[in-house]
Amino acid sequence: MSKIWLHWLLAFVLLCPNIFAQNNQALFDPVSQIQRSPYRTASGYPGEAYWQNRVDYNIQIALDEAANTLKGNVTITYTNNSPHELPYLWLQLDQNRFKADSRGELTLSTDGGRFEGGETGGGYNISSVKVDNQPAENIIDDTRMQIRLAKPLKPGAKTTISIDYGFYIPNYGADRMGRQDTKNGIIYEIAQWYPRMAVYDDVRGWNNEPYLGAGEFYCDYGDFDYRITVPYDHIVVGSGALQNPQEVLTADQIKRLEQAANSDKTVMIIDAKEVGNASKTRPTKSGTLTWHFKMENSRDVAFATSKAFIWDAARINLPSGKPCMAHSVYPIESEGNKAWGRSTEYTKASIEHYSQMWFEYPYPAAVNVAGRAAGMEYPGVSFCSYKSKGEGLWGVTDHEFGHNWFPMIVGTNERLYPWLDEGFNTFINIHSTRAFNKGEYGAGFPPMRQLGGIAGYLKEPISTYPDIVSEQSLGLTAYYKPALGLVLLREVILGPERFDYAFREYIRQWAFKHPTPEDFFRAMESGSGESLSWFWKTWFYGLGGIDQAVEGFEYKEANDPAQGAFITISNKGEVPMPAVVEVIEEGGNKTRINLPVEIWQRGNTWKFFVKTTKKIQSVELDPDQQLPDYNPANNKK
Repeated sequence: MSKIWLHWLLAFVLLCPNIFAQNNQALFDPVSQIQRSPYRTASGYPGEAYWQNRVDYNIQIALDEAANTLKGNVTITYTNNSPHELPYLWLQLDQNRFKADSRGELTLSTDGGRFEGGETGGGYNISSVKVDNQPAENIIDDTRMQIRLAKPLKPGAKTTISIDYGFYIPNYGADRMGRQDTKNGIIYEIAQWYPRMAVYDDVRGWNNEPYLGAGEFYCDYGDFDYRITVPYDHIVVGSGALQNPQEVLTADQIKRLEQAANSDKTVMIIDAKEVGNASKTRPTKSGTLTWHFKMENSRDVAFATSKAFIWDAARINLPSGKPCMAHSVYPIESEGNKAWGRSTEYTKASIEHYSQMWFEYPYPAAVNVAGRAAGMEYPGVSFCSYKSKGEGLWGVTDHEFGHNWFPMIVGTNERLYPWLDEGFNTFINIHSTRAFNKGEYGAGFPPMRQLGGIAGYLKEPISTYPDIVSEQSLGLTAYYKPALGLVLLREVILGPERFDYAFREYIRQWAFKHPTPEDFFRAMESGSGESLSWFWKTWFYGLGGIDQAVEGFEYKEANDPAQGAFITISNKGEVPMPAVVEVIEEGGNKTRINLPVEIWQRGNTWKFFVKTTKKIQSVELDPDQQLPDYNPANNKK
C-alpha cells in the first residue's frame, strides 16, 4: 500500500472514529446454524421422517386403606417406531424418590422445601418383571430400571412388559401426590403410581435423568386402560372416562351426571349432607368396588379416591361440540361458594377459554381434586390445595388446567426445560384471568414497569435445569421471566396477530409430540416471519434486563426548531428491544417514531432525525410503559 493511501486511511479513521466501533452482530446471528435432520425441520416443525415411540398401558391396582398401600400389575405394550434396534429398555420408577437413600432425598437441602418427600419409607416393591411372558433381566438404580432384552427390539416391532409391584403411599409426595386427613376420611391423590417407560427420542436417545423432586416429567403417548379397586364406600375420579358407572354409582348419581352433562350450571352429584352416608351414596354395603377408566392418546394418568368427597359437575362447551365435563371433588372442610363450591365453574371457564384461544381440549373430562398437593397437574386431572379459596383457588385451578396444553398436549421434557411448560402456562393464564367473569380477578399480570427489577433478582438463566436452580429462583426462571418474555414477544415485538398465529401453529404442529427449545424458537420465527435470535439469546439464555435511555436532542439548525431535530437514544441494558419514541413540542403536538430492533445491530447508541415545528418540550422512550425497563428514570428528557 502506498504512503498516500495510508495518509488517506489515517485521516478517515480520525474523522470517523465510530467506523470501527464494536457492533452487536453476534447477538443477532442465528441461535443455531446446525443443519436440521429429516426428523426436525429448519422451520421448527416435525420433519417428514419424524418418529416417536408408543406406549400403551393396562393397569390393575388395589388400595389397602389400613396400610396406605397400593398393589397390582402393569402391562406395557411398547412399540419401537425408531429406526434403531433397542437392546435394552429404560423405565421410570418415580416412587423410589421416597426411599430414605434415594438421590432426591440425599440431595435435598437442609431447609427441605416444596419438593421434600415427606415420609421416606416408600418406594416400589417389584416382585416380577417379564418381557413377552418370560422373566426378564433387569437392573434398578434409584428411580430408573433397565430391562436387558434377550433379543434387541427391532424397528417397527412391539414387546410386552409385565410388572407386579406395590408401594407405600407417602403422606407428602414432593407436593405432587399424597394423603390428606379430613373429618370424613383420607383423601388419596395418586400419581407417579406405575412403572412407566422413559422416552427414547431422536435428540438425546434414552432420557433417563433421575427423578429428584423439582424436575417433573417426560413421557411418551399411548392409550391407558386402568382399574382401581377400593373400599366400597370410596369415590374414585381419574384421567379419562369412567367405563362402568352402573357398577360403581347409584342410579341417582348416574341421573345427576346426565343432568350435569347438559348443564352450564354446577350440579351436585354427592352433596355435603350425603358425605359419610354410604347407604345412600354407594351401590353396595360392604367389600370393594373396582372403578374402570380409559384414556386415549395421553402421556400419563392420575387418580384420587376417598370416602370424604363432595362431588359436583357441569358441562364444558368445546368449539367442535364434542362432549366434555368439568368435575370437582372436595371435603366438607372445603365447601362453600367462597371456596371449592366454585371449583367446577373455574375449571369449566379455564378449559373453554384455552380451547377457544389456542387448541381444543382433547380429553372427555377435567377433574379438580382438593387435597394435600398445593398444585399439580396431570392429563385431565388437577390436584389443588383443599385450603384454597376465592382468587387463590381460581389461580391454582386455572394454572394447573392450563398445563393440559403445556406439557400434556405439547409434550416437552419438563425435567430439563421447565420453562417450556411453566412459563408458557403462566403466559396463557394471563389471558384466561383477564377473560374470566369479565375480569373478576384482575389483569392477570402486574404492570410492566413494576417488573423491570426482575433482572436484578435473577441469579440463574431461564435455561437452568430445575433440580439445579435454587428453589427461591425457580419461580422467576421457570414461570415469570419466560411468561414475561412471551408477553413482550406478543405485545411489543410481533404484535398479537403475528404472535397468535405462530404460537397456535407451534401448538398444532407439536400436539402429542416432543419439541425442544430450538424447535420452539424456529417455529416462532418461521410462523411470524421475524428473526428473533437476539431475543432468545438475551432473554432466555442471559441474566440481563432492559434499559433504554434518552441521551438528548439537538436542533438541525441552532435555535430554529422548524428545521427539525436530531435525537440520540441508547441501549444501556443487556436486552435490545424495538424503541418507541414520543416527541412532544410546545403547544402539545406529539410525534411518535417506532424504531425496529435492528438499530442496535451497529452498536448501543442511535441517532435519528425527526421533523419538528416548535421547540421540543420532551422526548420519551416507551411512553405506553410496555417494557419492563429497570431504570425508567432515564427514559425521558
